[in-house]
Amino acid sequence: MMNNPWAKPVVVLIGEPPVETTVETTQAAAWAMIEDWPVEDGPLIDRALIVCAEVDGGKRKPEDARAAFVAAAEEAGVLVSA
Repeated sequence: MMNNPWAKPVVVLIGEPPVETTVETTQAAAWAMIEDWPVEDGPLIDRALIVCAEVDGGKRKPEDARAAFVAAAEEAGVLVSA
């Protein structure tokens, strides 16, 4: 479920040093937020991680995770394009 590709990828600037990274699935979004996110807490990253888990559990659609991920990227200041 988490590996279903999103209709449109999201590009974020993450990592050390930060590089443009294209995120195309809920699983990739969850890993990006857990491993490479520049901020460790914030209401939108917390929500996005919950939505990703709900997609994995079949309770939400992948596009819900994409929308939550975009909001978390905006919150963290790493959104390049969505």
